[in-house]
Amino acid sequence: MAIKLTDVAKKAGVSSTTVSRVINNYGSLSQKTIDIVNAAMKELNYQPNSLARSLQGKSTQLVGLIFPTVSHPFYGELVENLETKLFELGYKTILCDSANNKEKERNYVNMLSANKVDGIIAGAHNLGITEYENIELPIVSFDRYLADGIPIVGSDNFRGGYLATENLYLHGARKIAILTGTQESNSPTNQRLNGYLTFLEEKELEPVVFQFQTKARSTALKNLEIKRILELEDIDSIFCTDDLTAILVYNLCQELSISVPGTIRLIGYDGTKFIQNYFPHLSTIAQPMIDFADLLVDVLLQRIKNPEKNLENIYTLPVKLIQGKTS
Repeated sequence: MAIKLTDVAKKAGVSSTTVSRVINNYGSLSQKTIDIVNAAMKELNYQPNSLARSLQGKSTQLVGLIFPTVSHPFYGELVENLETKLFELGYKTILCDSANNKEKERNYVNMLSANKVDGIIAGAHNLGITEYENIELPIVSFDRYLADGIPIVGSDNFRGGYLATENLYLHGARKIAILTGTQESNSPTNQRLNGYLTFLEEKELEPVVFQFQTKARSTALKNLEIKRILELEDIDSIFCTDDLTAILVYNLCQELSISVPGTIRLIGYDGTKFIQNYFPHLSTIAQPMIDFADLLVDVLLQRIKNPEKNLENIYTLPVKLIQGKTS
């Protein structure tokens, strides 16, 4: 049976009003009374309802995190860093997995707003979520335009795309292909393609662009498309705009007896701990995961504590090349 506030009051020998005042740090109470009530709550393992306190104008100390899926190494690592950082600062997190589903993301936004969390960090890439335009909560976006006035934190995607292409070129590649998404969402990550195109234009090389649908796309179908590219296209290198796609390419090269980097040079993008630990041979462009978490939390707390403060529209962090054995 759930422990109620009245149970705490009975245990402590005080009124329910006194228990409520202790929980909400309201009014003048003796330290002895505060200690007795806290001891009773601890003994009964009573958990105050932070959402109910928010209705009285109190901070919930809750932050909503909306991301596509924590099963992806990149988002899993970022969410872990965010949760750790927020916990250190006294905040709990509510994790919402949008699963590339617009309606699911819209429902989560409305749920977080109704429960009056202190703020939201959003990094999903669904289109047409108009709720972000009208919500009255502090919000910070990760690598995605949500609405005017919502700050975006991301890395230098253009520079990353340029660096990846340059790395392949410096190792002798001239027929450089890129495997990327559809560029449908208004996301700064689209700049990876622009960095690739700019470098090739400077070197007067022809781009070879393959765009994959990011939604409703099975790994098996993606493998078939990559296999067709490897077997039929006249290319000597591939820049994948995410590491998991790069690993699919690498595995298929092994299956087809295509030498990497002898016949095909390969570079990915993201550089998570998972990739560095389990696929250290992969050349990749690493994003600053810990810095992302620090900056996202810092910008969000600025919005929570000083809503009128003018913030930058976009915060851009640098990327770096990790030279592996595939390029």
